[in-house]
Amino acid sequence: MDLQDFPLGLLSVHCALVGHYIALFWVRAVADGMKGLLAWGQRVPSPCVPDAPRAELRPLDVLAELLPGDVRVLRAQGLRGLQLHTSRPRALAFPASRLFLHCDRFPEEFSIIVTLRVLAVPTKRNEYIFTLMAEESPGVLVGLRYSPSKLHFLFWSPERAGGWQNRVTFRNVSLADSRWHTLVLAVSGPSFSLSVDCGLPKDVVLETPFPASLSVKRASFYLGNRRRRKGFFTGLLRQLVLLPGADATPRICTTMDYKATALSIPAVLQDVPVKAASNEVLKYPHVKQRLDYVEEYQDLVTNSETMGVEVFTIPRVGLFAATANRHSPPGSAVYKWTDGKFVLYQNIPTYQAQSWKYFTIGKKIFLAVANFEQNERGQEFSVIYKWSHRKEKFVTYQRITTHSARDWEAFVIEGEAFLAVVNHREGNNHNIDSVIYRWNPSTGLFETNQTIPTSGAYDWEFFAIGPYSFLAVANTFNGTSTNIYSHIYIWLSGSFQLFQSILTFGAADWEVFHIGDRVFLAVANSHSYDSRIPAPSNFYAINSSIYELNITAQMFVKFQDLLTYSALDWEFFSVGDDSFLVVANSFDGFTFSINSIIYRWQGYEGFVAAHHLPTVGCRDWEAFNTTEGSYLLYSSAKEPLSKVLKLKTT
Repeated sequence: MDLQDFPLGLLSVHCALVGHYIALFWVRAVADGMKGLLAWGQRVPSPCVPDAPRAELRPLDVLAELLPGDVRVLRAQGLRGLQLHTSRPRALAFPASRLFLHCDRFPEEFSIIVTLRVLAVPTKRNEYIFTLMAEESPGVLVGLRYSPSKLHFLFWSPERAGGWQNRVTFRNVSLADSRWHTLVLAVSGPSFSLSVDCGLPKDVVLETPFPASLSVKRASFYLGNRRRRKGFFTGLLRQLVLLPGADATPRICTTMDYKATALSIPAVLQDVPVKAASNEVLKYPHVKQRLDYVEEYQDLVTNSETMGVEVFTIPRVGLFAATANRHSPPGSAVYKWTDGKFVLYQNIPTYQAQSWKYFTIGKKIFLAVANFEQNERGQEFSVIYKWSHRKEKFVTYQRITTHSARDWEAFVIEGEAFLAVVNHREGNNHNIDSVIYRWNPSTGLFETNQTIPTSGAYDWEFFAIGPYSFLAVANTFNGTSTNIYSHIYIWLSGSFQLFQSILTFGAADWEVFHIGDRVFLAVANSHSYDSRIPAPSNFYAINSSIYELNITAQMFVKFQDLLTYSALDWEFFSVGDDSFLVVANSFDGFTFSINSIIYRWQGYEGFVAAHHLPTVGCRDWEAFNTTEGSYLLYSSAKEPLSKVLKLKTT
């Protein structure tokens, strides 16, 4: 099966992102944020390995797994918490497999950290903070509930015939005073210890220890309930974290402000809101609308269908756009911004070009094209062009053998220049190496530095966080399925090493962007195909996902899903103080004439659809600015006509 059989010549991806994320490697973050990232490349321990070094154990944020859900944000006594709705208890659940990535066993030793605000509880009433329950059983595998003066920890003992429900009761625990409290429950075998607000711990020893092998297969976490409305939690939750293999008390009780100290707080509770009275629903400020509307500005007639576009500025020369055109001849073209429009400037021979990459090394200016097909002599290579100041055009500089190249990425690490190519396939083999080249100042050429195995890859995305450099690859197809892992690599000791793997579905693009101090990574999922399973009803109406770098979890975690239609590209841009993402929707299963969408950053609400843009087979977006204003350029992979759109501001 050839990728070219699919619309726009690429594979797309499945409905919802299956699972949350798989992290293979991680970084320890110190208190000053990303500036102190240390100890990269260590394997994340599984909850099945309670004896892993304690410094390596990451907190599992139970609360964050439900967001956004049937919750609302309230503020009380200076802190924000989540209030759960009581109408749909089962909606406040998620499978345990989201947290237990490496095995299906609950850790034998662990801590549970809870920050909550409890309202007055009627006598003889119990309210559940959380439960973990198997599908086929009404019993609670693990759970926490409270009454007016007691806290109860529940766990299931599978060793006894038919199983047995155990209860550990901590007495004289007064929580129902409408104040914030932080609880740390530490469990190790038969020993159970509870610390409330970093006070003296209450210790309980049972004859029955916590089980060494408690299966969570086909089990789900239920937040604030035990799968029914009776005993529903009526207070506010700010933190609910499971820390495998360690007593969390020393990590929580390090400051006087222990209630604000957290191993993991969902992002929605961290943003600084506008002032609100106690118990008032938070009024998060919507971004002031500065982008009023988008208008068509120029029809850019191209040599043929356009698979990608690159906008760049050559100092003292002008603004340019290079289109990667499908057919050869006539090849691809470079346009120059002249009198407020793009005008044809130079034609360049290409062979089913997929993308261009503009970059500089010192005073040298380059433009690299990714060619997908062989030339007339049966040679398959991509080409690096160099800007000639004398001729005022791009001239051939270096040819590099590639295999159905899709994308180039240029970057600098520690003063050295690199160029990475995505090799999509060689013949019918999609599982081949992509290559990272290093600039040799002595020869003035790019030379092979490292190869990385990829699967039908489409895109590289380079980004740096503090002193650390990353390279993300969008893997699309492994020969049988598009439901495969894409990878993020980190630069260590002169080469890229695997940092994190994320399940994607025909991933076509990664886009990294910053909003304030927050770092996001968006993937464009395009198509779901697996030769081993029946086809879904619609390959193309699927979620693409935005991930955020979580310092506490020490990896990228999913922040938001957005419904897309065979998404091929994301582009982040700003207008004034506002931030936006535009997606290239290419095909909905019926037509290539489909709206692409601009999403506006709304803070607490994430990205919200703001503008619907009619496009035809949209393949790539580029944002750019001139003295006249802000613009978007999109390329069409289904017709020889791309469009420039102008952003009208107020």
